Amino acid sequence: MRECGYCGRSIVRKNAHAVYCSDKCRNYARRLKLRSPIPARMLNSDRWIRYSPKKVPLKINGHPASSTDPNTWSSHREAAASRAGIGLGYVLGDGIGCIDLDHCLIDGQPNDTATAYLETYTRHYIEISPSGDGLHIWGTAEPDHGTKRQIDGLNIERYSTGRYITITGNVYQHGDLLPL
Repeated sequence: MRECGYCGRSIVRKNAHAVYCSDKCRNYARRLKLRSPIPARMLNSDRWIRYSPKKVPLKINGHPASSTDPNTWSSHREAAASRAGIGLGYVLGDGIGCIDLDHCLIDGQPNDTATAYLETYTRHYIEISPSGDGLHIWGTAEPDHGTKRQIDGLNIERYSTGRYITITGNVYQHGDLLPL
């Protein structure tokens, strides 16, 4: 099932390439993209946290947060306005997942294995990780246990629930939340 890239509702259309459920959602998404490269569906959900230098999740008041307790999460606006910790994180779930490619960038360019792997994700939203040498591929995913594997030296972690991933806004590739 395909979901609207703005509101997350099911898309039932003749056009197999439709990204939004209506003109209204498409227009709202375009306005948000002017302000932030992060997909609107993520910006509009209350799944945001801050994190410490040791990557411990924090509530906006600086107290510990949990990737499994929605009472410790906030809106994007609240989390972005907070000065707790050193950055923003997004709690996975509600149909959103992430693939984390570690240590795959050399001078800002993906190595050969990562380049081949990224060919599968040409329309996805992809960010450069806080370290500057990894990538986060964002998309839709059913809840599943996380996986870690290695392909030709490329470390690939895939998560869709029970974790948070750091958000930098440092775009490697503009795109949408499409199936991972």
